[in-house]
Amino acid sequence: MTSRRTFSVAFKRQVVEELLSGSATAAQLSKRHNISSGLIGYWRGRYSEGKLVDGPSRNERVLAERCAELERLVGRLTLENELLKKAVAHTARRRREASLPITGRTLTPLTAGLKGGAR
Repeated sequence: MTSRRTFSVAFKRQVVEELLSGSATAAQLSKRHNISSGLIGYWRGRYSEGKLVDGPSRNERVLAERCAELERLVGRLTLENELLKKAVAHTARRRREASLPITGRTLTPLTAGLKGGAR
């Protein structure tokens, strides 16, 4: 099985512009570059639609957008994860403090017994 040849956008544009200038026919160009005249016609159609331009292809743009979306998601999840870790540490600290005999919430403050007595 042979691999498919790929042509640069600059080469495609050169062939199409040569065809449109009238310096060579599609048959001459296809023979010279060893490509089919149907392919040259396809390139000419893309050229006239303005789709034969340099830059990322549609698929590459879609993948770049998806990558950016996933990077935003990773950032948001990282922040959320850090917040949850802090909340767990805070809860654990509060539970430890509540179980200490001196600072436990179950103890009544010493001032409670002084309400009716000496101040």
